[in-house]
Amino acid sequence: MPAGETEPGMFEFSGHGVRLAFIDEPPPPGDRGEPILLIHGFASTHAVNWVFPQWVKTLTGAGRRVIAFDNRGHGRSEKFYDPAAYALPEMAEDARALLDHLHIEVADVMGYSMGARIAAFLAMAHAGRVRSLILGGLGHHLVDRGVLPDNIADAMEAPSLEGLSDPMQRMFRGFAETTKSDLKALAACARGASQRMSERQAGQIDVPVLIAVGTKDDVAGDPHRLAALFRAARAVDIPGRDHNRAVGDKVYKDSVLEFLEQRPCLSCCRLPISFRRRDKLGSRNYFRRVKDNQSVALG
Repeated sequence: MPAGETEPGMFEFSGHGVRLAFIDEPPPPGDRGEPILLIHGFASTHAVNWVFPQWVKTLTGAGRRVIAFDNRGHGRSEKFYDPAAYALPEMAEDARALLDHLHIEVADVMGYSMGARIAAFLAMAHAGRVRSLILGGLGHHLVDRGVLPDNIADAMEAPSLEGLSDPMQRMFRGFAETTKSDLKALAACARGASQRMSERQAGQIDVPVLIAVGTKDDVAGDPHRLAALFRAARAVDIPGRDHNRAVGDKVYKDSVLEFLEQRPCLSCCRLPISFRRRDKLGSRNYFRRVKDNQSVALG
């Protein structure tokens, strides 16, 4: 097994003071030279969030090198039991350290739920490293509340799932048990990853942004309200999907693939936020209008 490989196809490195496990999947012949970094959500893993729902296959099939890792406290990466270890800016530095380790200067970055928050903090702290930003399972709650409801840490520490009655607690605890997570580490993560991004900070992120949220998602917050805060962003509604079931949805995948094809059109559109409005058209018309009129950025 090659040095640094923990199992076939999976590697690990120690950077930023943390041991992280990751995959690095090359595309078939025809690499576009546009790698994408994937960041999973709370209680998940790179495999549960990105491999099993066929995201890695979809993106490599589109000619993109795919890097995905287990966040600290999750999967095969190092576990910590102090909430301070899970501050979102620290977790964003893990992502930056992985890009450094792989000598990747700039990447598209997609995160889901907590992973979307980490991706947003990465884009805020290291704007030059993020080509575009895709936020799945996260809407306006990026700026108006923390990662999780306050009682989710308590759910991780409960003696059993059967003793919980709150639906949100049961959902997260059940998911954590399904992924065979370290519940003590997740309790620390739930308490530590509590930082909110301000509306001003969101407005300073100067890369193309796509936001995708299920219409039945009661965790993420309104994606359209969040899109209005960014300089060049649009929101996609994933019909009939809740927070967990939106992950592998075809609408989500098709929107991401189209966004990645068209995002260069957005990078040259930079008007003050006061001049922008939310586009009501479908994504194809949205990008066509941006391309045809370089003086307008629709967000």
